[in-house]
Amino acid sequence: MKPLASILKTLPPTKVIDSEIDFSKYIVLDLSVTNQELVELKPESSADIGSYISNYIKKNNAEVAYGGYIEGRSLYKRSAIFKNDLLPERNIHIGVDLWAKVDTTVLTPLDAKVHSFKNNIGLGDYGPTIILEHLIENQKFYTLYGHLSLESIENLTVGERFRKGQKIATIGNQEVNGDYPPHLHFQIINNIEDYWGDYPGVCNTKDLNFYIENCPDPNLLLKIT
Repeated sequence: MKPLASILKTLPPTKVIDSEIDFSKYIVLDLSVTNQELVELKPESSADIGSYISNYIKKNNAEVAYGGYIEGRSLYKRSAIFKNDLLPERNIHIGVDLWAKVDTTVLTPLDAKVHSFKNNIGLGDYGPTIILEHLIENQKFYTLYGHLSLESIENLTVGERFRKGQKIATIGNQEVNGDYPPHLHFQIINNIEDYWGDYPGVCNTKDLNFYIENCPDPNLLLKIT
């Protein structure tokens, strides 16, 4: 059986948000601990982070800011689900974030059926989340869509089928998405184990090699650059 990453490389470029937004209107965004501008700004709230991102998008005449795969970030420190006394700190992002306006359309990049969905409530969590199941070259894998609107999961059913490019959801606001500026967290998952409507999107250093193997770079599928 081919490695999942090899299969993804052979597929044509595809989109997971509004198909009308050309890739030329996407700009790479660095939210890592090495971004000196961000270090100096010391954003402490969703509003602070949102202002930084919206100004960055506007300054670059873009519509979408994207990035974050295997990026070490400090913005998770405000949430106990990533940093507490019982577990190692999780601060390495293992999906791709696409920062865009509230209600931006979310699309399935491939033919799919709904594996599961859930509203993962709490500061720093995904909020409304959908996981799709795909089958290509007889290989099953999954894609996760986090930080959606509540409406995105209201009438959804497990097993429901979608065609490539079909609308599956919309991007939520900070009141429902775990208190983040509006964006889509998009992640590819090879083996989802027993997870249902949820899967780790941030890991610690100790587990990084496992997640790199199980969650290949989403840009292998999207091919934004």
